[in-house]
Amino acid sequence: MDRYPEPLENLIKEFQKLPSIGRKTAERLAFYLLHQPPEELDLLSQAVTNVKEKIRACKNCFNYTEIENERCEICRDPKRDASIICVVSHPQELLKLEKTREYHGLYHVLGGLISPVNGVGPEQLHIDELLLRLQQSSIREVILALDPKVEGEATAMYLARKIKPLGIRITQIAHGVPVGRDLEFADEVTLSRALAGRIAL
Repeated sequence: MDRYPEPLENLIKEFQKLPSIGRKTAERLAFYLLHQPPEELDLLSQAVTNVKEKIRACKNCFNYTEIENERCEICRDPKRDASIICVVSHPQELLKLEKTREYHGLYHVLGGLISPVNGVGPEQLHIDELLLRLQQSSIREVILALDPKVEGEATAMYLARKIKPLGIRITQIAHGVPVGRDLEFADEVTLSRALAGRIAL
């Protein structure tokens, strides 16, 4: 026998579709679930279903929010400084910045970075929505908190060219974050220092 029974093989293959999951890790996860009681599997199944059915993108900033709210918790918070927008590529980075407790403005999630090699151009990102927000509100500063790698730099330069004519101050977080490393993996202290030492573009 050179393979597991079909239902188990199918589960392993599904796990392998997840980011950073190879065959061995997929097998470990599948065998772990195989030995769990049915009620635990029901909880996992329901959690996965709820993510698709009860989570939506905020209509304002494209962060995640629960389905009954059009705007996320941050956009609804009247205590936030509505004159500053911090631009990030994904919601995970937004949460990392929030954990520093150094930033009290609003956010805008692009949904990725410009990457022609991967077929991602400005039109695939929430750039038009950002520019519309900037034109319709009294924003005095846009902070670009994008990954310090080629795609992040290209996206930052593109945004700077689009935003400068609006007369809004543009800053970029300082590169205390190691070049080539995603923001998602940076610790809160590093991100806090990067925010404090942001520079004008």
